[in-house]
Amino acid sequence: MKLFVAKYLVGIDTRVNDIINRCLDIKSSDVRIVGIFGLPGVGKTTIAKVIFNKIHYCFDGSSFLDNVSEKSRTNDGVIQLQETLCYEILGYQNLKVGSISKGINVTIERLHRKRILIVIDNVEELNEIEFFLENCDRFTSGSRIIITTRDKHLLDTLTKNNHVMYYEVKELNKHEAHKLFCHEAFGRNNFEEDYSGLVNQFIDYAKGLPLVLKIIGADLYGSTKHEWESVLDKYKRIPKGDIQKILKISYDGLDQTQQGIFLDIACFLKGFYKNEAVDILRSINNHDPYYDIKRLIDKCLIIATEDNKLSMHDLIQQMGWEIVRQESPEVIEKRSRLMCYEDAPEILIENTGSNEIRGITVCLPKRKNMKLNLEKMRNLKYLKVRNVICEDLESLPNGLRLLDWNEFPLSSLPSAFEPKNLVVLNMRQSHIKLDEHFEKTSL
Repeated sequence: MKLFVAKYLVGIDTRVNDIINRCLDIKSSDVRIVGIFGLPGVGKTTIAKVIFNKIHYCFDGSSFLDNVSEKSRTNDGVIQLQETLCYEILGYQNLKVGSISKGINVTIERLHRKRILIVIDNVEELNEIEFFLENCDRFTSGSRIIITTRDKHLLDTLTKNNHVMYYEVKELNKHEAHKLFCHEAFGRNNFEEDYSGLVNQFIDYAKGLPLVLKIIGADLYGSTKHEWESVLDKYKRIPKGDIQKILKISYDGLDQTQQGIFLDIACFLKGFYKNEAVDILRSINNHDPYYDIKRLIDKCLIIATEDNKLSMHDLIQQMGWEIVRQESPEVIEKRSRLMCYEDAPEILIENTGSNEIRGITVCLPKRKNMKLNLEKMRNLKYLKVRNVICEDLESLPNGLRLLDWNEFPLSSLPSAFEPKNLVVLNMRQSHIKLDEHFEKTSL
């Protein structure tokens, strides 16, 4: 039986045909693994289902194993996957494998005589699919295994012993996003003219993620223009819960150090050259962060651009901000990082910050005179300031690694400031004499 997929799909045919023709190459006689990877919500599972429906009849047997990561958390779940595989391909409805190790032998012994298609959906860890891959060479020539994952590194690991083809699912382009959003929000491809500006703003917000476009569009269906405007304002401030939950899946799979690095990049280091970010993070964490950054790239949480700068999808960055906000939704000064320009000035002016604050960004929409009090923020590592004019600056934390202050308004830094820990200093368009501060320090 064919798998169920949504009736209205946008941009799917090009991606599906590209994978079938370029990656799967059904006529080829080798045993091949095709890895489909990309951001959460970009459509990996949907694409895999459409491919399965299109080509499963070309094989002696086929099976689509969904939610493998979740089911693999227990032994019973793994056994259930093995039994499902045998049932769908061989028709053995009452087959009981008993244990994982016995299940591997039973599964492989019964399948190795057939040219098969297996889709393993939503894989997070290598051990979830080891029982397939250890015996991959025993599958009949022409067999295909499709794996969907958020983690490109997992696919890299497979290449040591297997022939693996990669396919990265990209976000929808503007035209595709417009079609999908309008279908969900209006029930058709067109929209009333006075909604045009709002439609474009929501599309810009979703950044081409099909899942986000569908969730937002469905949420807005039947709403008034005033309600649209209210929802847009809310989305810009606090991500919608369903979207946040889905985007956060990859973050939850990181270890504590990697989570901290991700939040630092989302809050302070986006747009920095990779080597600058590495130097800053190495100084703070006392270890080389190259591996951790690679993990973030492999999980599609951050991007290294062609000119080697760190970037990330806007929604992924907003997800990071929301994680920080949830640290203390009501008491702002208890959060580890401050980015919201409405919150930071209040804490700085009233000196209500604490030693828990790791970094702060004060980016005001317009120039404003402020007195910055940083006395209590002894653990501050990042300070980014825009459009702040202060007549005096009494102190700066000596633990600062990044000081990024465009148009610094004073002629000198605080006399008590020791810059020995600074890694990156950005003071564009500032008129300041730094020699006296750095004559004993090499950055």
